Amino acid sequence: MFKSPAMTFILITLMIDAIGIGIVFPIMPDLMDRVGAGDTGQGAFWGGLLMAAYAGALFLSGPIIGSISDTIGRRPVLIAALVMLALDYVIMALADSFWLLLVGRTLAGLAGATYVTATAYVADISTAKEKAANFGLIGAAFGIGFVLGPALGGIAAEISISAPFWIAAVLSTSNALFGYFVLPESLPPENRRPFGKRDLNPFKSILDALRLQGLAIPLTCIFIFEFANMVYPTIWAFWTREVFDWPTLYIGLSLATYGVLLALVQGGLLPVLINRFGDYRTLILGMLSALAGLIGFGFTGSISALIIFLLLAAMSDLVPALMTAMASNQVDEDRQGVVQGVIASLTSVAAILSPIAMTALFQASVDERGTYFPGASFLFAALLVFLMIPLAIRLRGHASS
Repeated sequence: MFKSPAMTFILITLMIDAIGIGIVFPIMPDLMDRVGAGDTGQGAFWGGLLMAAYAGALFLSGPIIGSISDTIGRRPVLIAALVMLALDYVIMALADSFWLLLVGRTLAGLAGATYVTATAYVADISTAKEKAANFGLIGAAFGIGFVLGPALGGIAAEISISAPFWIAAVLSTSNALFGYFVLPESLPPENRRPFGKRDLNPFKSILDALRLQGLAIPLTCIFIFEFANMVYPTIWAFWTREVFDWPTLYIGLSLATYGVLLALVQGGLLPVLINRFGDYRTLILGMLSALAGLIGFGFTGSISALIIFLLLAAMSDLVPALMTAMASNQVDEDRQGVVQGVIASLTSVAAILSPIAMTALFQASVDERGTYFPGASFLFAALLVFLMIPLAIRLRGHASS
C-alpha cells in the first residue's frame, strides 16, 4: 500500500489533517464550558463561530498555499503546515478564553489548506497509470482520519478535555520530524512558477466557473445541499447533549459511526445503486433519504429512532458525489479543473456560513424564554433540501444515465 516513505508521509499528513477537523466536534460543548461561553445554546453559537473561522481560513488560504507550493516547492509548505498544526493543538490544549480558541482554529484552517499541496505532491511523483490509485489512497487516508478524529476526541476527553489536543500535537510533531528526514522535494526548480496577484484571489475559481454554460443548476444545488448538510457536524454534539444528555464519549463514538457509514455509502452502496438505477434516480433517492433523516432528527427523542435516522442521514452522502458528476458532465475535459475548484470553493463558503446560521437557530430553539424545540435546525435544513427538489428534477438531463 505504501510504496515509499514519502508516500507514507503524505498519507499520514492527510490523515492528521482530517483528524484536526473532527477532533473538536465531540468535545465542543466541554470546550465552551471551559471558556465560559454560557449555556448549551450560547455554547453552540460560539462553537459555530469557531467552525466558521476554521472554514474561512481554509477557504481564503487554500489557493494561496497551493500557489506558494508552486513557487517554493511542496516540501517546505508541508512540513511548515504540520508545525503550525502542532502549535494549534498546543493552543487549544491550554486555551482558557474563547479568543485563544479562535486563534487556534484559524491556525488549524491555515494548516488544513495543505490538502491541495499534498495532492499536488502525489501528482508530481505519480506516473499517469499510478495517479488514479494514488488519489484513491488520498481519499482513504482522509476518510480514516475523519473517523478517527471524533473517536479520538471522545475517548481521550474521558481523561481530560486537553488530552485529545496533546495527543494530536504529538502526532503532528512526530510526523513533521518524519517528513524532515524522509520527504524529498517533488517539484524541480525548472517547473516552478512565480507568485502572481491572481493567486491571492480565493474567488477566482468561482468567477471562472460562472463563465461556463450549464453549471448554474448543479452548482446551486451543491451549495444549498452542503449548507443544509453542515447541520450534522455543527450542532450534533450540542443537540445530543441537550436531548439525550450524552457524555463526550458517546458523542465522539456516534460521530465516528457516522463517518464509517458515510464511507460505506460512498465506497460500497453508491456504485451498486448507480448500476441498478442510474445517476438521476440514485440522486433522488439520496435527496429523499436526506429529507427523511433531517425531519426525523427534528422530532426524535429516542435512541432507537436516532439509529434509524442516522442510517438515512448517511444515505444523504449519495447526493454530493452525484451532483459533482453531473456538473462535470456539462463541461469539456479541459475545464474539469475549473469545475472541481469551484465546487471546493462553494463547499468552503457553505462551511463558513452554515455553522453561524445553524447554531444561531439552535441557540434560539433551546432558549427558555421562547418555544423550546431543539430540533429546529434540522427542520430548517430539511426545508432547504425540500426547496431544492424542483431544481433537482431539472438535473435529469445532466445525468450520464
